[in-house]
Amino acid sequence: MSRSEGGCEGGSGGAVYLLTGGCGFLGQHLLRVLLEREEGVKEIRLFDKHTDPHLRDSSTERMRVVVIQGDITDYGSVVEACRGVDLVIHSASLVDVWYKVPEETIHTVNVGGTKNVIKACQELGIQHLVYTSSMEVVGPNIKGDAFIRGNEDTPYNVCHDMPYPRSKAEAEKLVLEANGTKVAGGASLHTCALRPTGIYGENHQLMKEFYMMGVRTGGWLLKGVPQNTEHGRVYAGNVAWMHVLAARALRQHPERLGGEVYFCYDESPYKSYEEFNMQFLSAFNFRSLRLPFCVLWMMACFNELLRWLLKPLYNFTPMLNRYTLAIAATSFTVCSDKALRHFGYRPLYDWQQCHARTQRWVDTFPLDSGGKEA
Repeated sequence: MSRSEGGCEGGSGGAVYLLTGGCGFLGQHLLRVLLEREEGVKEIRLFDKHTDPHLRDSSTERMRVVVIQGDITDYGSVVEACRGVDLVIHSASLVDVWYKVPEETIHTVNVGGTKNVIKACQELGIQHLVYTSSMEVVGPNIKGDAFIRGNEDTPYNVCHDMPYPRSKAEAEKLVLEANGTKVAGGASLHTCALRPTGIYGENHQLMKEFYMMGVRTGGWLLKGVPQNTEHGRVYAGNVAWMHVLAARALRQHPERLGGEVYFCYDESPYKSYEEFNMQFLSAFNFRSLRLPFCVLWMMACFNELLRWLLKPLYNFTPMLNRYTLAIAATSFTVCSDKALRHFGYRPLYDWQQCHARTQRWVDTFPLDSGGKEA
């Protein structure tokens, strides 16, 4: 396991961190890494609409865990959660690229919620804000333009075709523009944003959906994206570790991190989404049906037509549409060199550990999946 060196701030008894979306997939990984690796924090507040009260049992002698139920779109709730906080990690987000959620709702949560967090920081004198952005702020775009080992300055034809990436781009812009603004008491707000590539790990819902797709089809999985497609995947524990390091460094060196954005990747292998997931699901003996890409494209177009026709009667939201197919078929890989230079980020978990931790979770899936071998 590789470790990054760095000091911890203690202040007068330690800092208070607020994690929005703290009971979700990434939030729980953040909580675990903070408890294990950060000595400069005395209290972690988990703010979420859907809470898990058992998480408060994670409290230790030196670090208290508080679970707060609230809605990121309700400014009053956000302000109350932020009182007495030293740093906010804003990870609450509504992710949808399947038309399951109305565009207005996505915008209200992702953009309106971010405005609430920034305003609360300014009103209460909170000087540090770390935002969980997304690689989809950049791409892949629906035109299929590849982005290979790119960094934060690599030119790319950004083309947002779905409400989710548009909302994340707008929210990220708000966070970065808020850097340097005044907060109550006369100090300045310091902000930065992290852009993880495709996150995976224990309790990752999309990997579970990929497995369930194989179950529903009797053990068959459709394939068709070009076999040389490469995607950057990053383990949730390493994303959490980057947040911890960025939060620490933002407090210590705001002049270096303030207003900056960072890609987040680790040592996970570059593979297509389907091939990457199959590394963990191979024991279920799923069978592959490879189709020509043009057939998949026609299926995606047909799904969108069917969704439009059924909209008055039923919200038809298949996983395959033109946008998800374009993302799956477009190579998109990034470098995390800037994060290494600015705050010493190196993966906390190597690939073998990431694989083993994720595999232990996958092995808990039901066995009657259409062909798991004994």
